[in-house]
Amino acid sequence: MKSGSNLERVLAAGHFAVTAELGPPMSADAADVIKKAQMLKGCADAFNITDNQTAVVRMSSIAAAVLIQREGLEPVMQMVCRDRNRIAIQSDILGAAALGIKNCLCIAGDHQSFGSAGRLKGHPGSKNVYDVDSIQLCAILKGLRDDGVFQGGDPCADPPKMFIGAAWTPMGEPLEIRPRRLAKKARAGADFIQTQGIYDIKAFARAMEAVRNLGAHEQTAILAGIIVPKSAMMLKYMNSSVAGVTVPDEMIKRMTAAGNAAKKEAEARGEDEKAAKRARSRAQQAEGVKIAIELVQQCREIEGVRGVHVQAIEWERKVPEIVKGAGLLPRPDVR
Repeated sequence: MKSGSNLERVLAAGHFAVTAELGPPMSADAADVIKKAQMLKGCADAFNITDNQTAVVRMSSIAAAVLIQREGLEPVMQMVCRDRNRIAIQSDILGAAALGIKNCLCIAGDHQSFGSAGRLKGHPGSKNVYDVDSIQLCAILKGLRDDGVFQGGDPCADPPKMFIGAAWTPMGEPLEIRPRRLAKKARAGADFIQTQGIYDIKAFARAMEAVRNLGAHEQTAILAGIIVPKSAMMLKYMNSSVAGVTVPDEMIKRMTAAGNAAKKEAEARGEDEKAAKRARSRAQQAEGVKIAIELVQQCREIEGVRGVHVQAIEWERKVPEIVKGAGLLPRPDVR
């Protein structure tokens, strides 16, 4: 065991792993994190605590990880390169390990301009750091864990025992470099990989074939990302505006049709415009859950995929339903 984490033990035992995302609040309210933890408990093997996702200030990923750990959930602490230099990164990793955190996902982080793209102001004028990239971060953490050496060469007397994760965008352009980039992360020290959201199963299957040809699926555990869609509008946005995400037209049409049918039925019952729109929204949400379940099941059939990472953005209450619907409950006890 590299870390002894539950996620590591699940994968080592050959089980199909499940991780889920938990986003900290834009506040100091611990109750918000605890409420989400209670919703999610038991439906996954470990839970990602995002690190200022979308470049918006949120509760520290380390603090939120400790809060869910107190609730009996195992955290995957995210560590982004955007906000810290290598000194701060290694310091935070030591602190997290001292607090009992055993999983760390090494990622670049959304560019600071991303946070001001929607209704929030964000911090578009902030300075990014990117002292190291995500591949280098994996190597730094591996050197700390396995060799007891800081990046600068100084010895670490009591190395942090972390299960190292990284992200992968299989459908990002240019497509041909993506499998090789995954292989680089595996060689740098990534024990597991969580992918960008998968909607186009055929394209993902082709990417996984290229990964298998490199043998990278044997060097790291690949978990397919499942972003739960709430509406046809969300799918259109993901397809047009989120790098590396491709949504088939048929899926958008399916969501649209489900909503339109529900709206027509509501109108036929004599409901007013607002009620009809609510019916459309509920129908699309229900269809989105069905799509997520189908995607989990389809990803499970692809050789080399060893788990899924379910992201129900600010909709955590739906994760247990999706995991159960996909036939992945109860989760294995590997203590």
